[in-house]
Amino acid sequence: MTTTTPPVTLDDVRDAAARLKGVAHRTPVLRSRTLDALVGAEVHLKCENFQRVGAFKFRGAYNAASRLTPEQLARGIAAYSSGNHAQAVALAARELGTTAVIVMPEDAPPSKRAATYGYGAEIVTYDRYTGDRVAIAEALAAERGLTVIPPYEHPHIMAGQGTAALELLEETGELGAVLAPVGGGGLIAGTATVAKGLHPGIRVIGVEPEAGDDTKRSLEAGRRVSIPVPHTIADGQALHTPGELTFSVNQRLVDEIALVSDDEIRDAMRFAFERLKIVVEPSGATPLAALLTGRAGTLPRRVGVIVSGGNIDAERFAELCGKRD
Repeated sequence: MTTTTPPVTLDDVRDAAARLKGVAHRTPVLRSRTLDALVGAEVHLKCENFQRVGAFKFRGAYNAASRLTPEQLARGIAAYSSGNHAQAVALAARELGTTAVIVMPEDAPPSKRAATYGYGAEIVTYDRYTGDRVAIAEALAAERGLTVIPPYEHPHIMAGQGTAALELLEETGELGAVLAPVGGGGLIAGTATVAKGLHPGIRVIGVEPEAGDDTKRSLEAGRRVSIPVPHTIADGQALHTPGELTFSVNQRLVDEIALVSDDEIRDAMRFAFERLKIVVEPSGATPLAALLTGRAGTLPRRVGVIVSGGNIDAERFAELCGKRD
């Protein structure tokens, strides 16, 4: 009999947590009686919108970048991202005394581009609907001798992202379910690794926008499938296929995927602002939307939610959450 070693383990996440101690923020876990009453469960919100760069992505980026050799750091880092991983790699590079070149789509949110540039990174743009960001980044890396740090398809990235769930469960104790957004699959893979490793009976629920349901389709098909690049306000989840490594984890450990519409995401963002007093970007609001709409199904008594980020500028937030016609 042969066994396949998973790309990320609970011990890997614990090791990442030790590496991130004193570098990443230990973000707060918020509660709301109003939310509990609406969804019929005790909800614990792990607020990664208060993380450095405003999103969970700093955890994985720093965990990966900090393991590079001095020679690799001297040459610099390359990455590709619609925004949050871009900022995370840029900041990690600055913290480690190196440089970063980031491939970003032309239509990335201006606030995310500005923040990435502000952390000292060089930005190279492309058309997300016609260009291949991976190929562009790899060509730049080959030309300049850079090391590519991908946004999700790497064991150290998944392990770093899993530290958010590790902190959540350390604070709350055992939960009946945990929800997290699904883009490329790194956050949900790290979350599931921790959750199932500590509490095998926990339900792990990923949440995708309806237009970007590539992971749901892939899990149902039993293999990775591709969809057209989705048009959704959840730009951090606008991917066309799951990662190979992340899917290998999520296929084993994720129990289900819930889908939410863009209007439901807007409503969740508005609820978070008005009732929870926090700003959440569209991708970060998808798990909250799944709870508020009942799309996460019948909930156990105690539920955890990874609120993945809050990177959205005031104008865009007002546009999405303003009054409807």
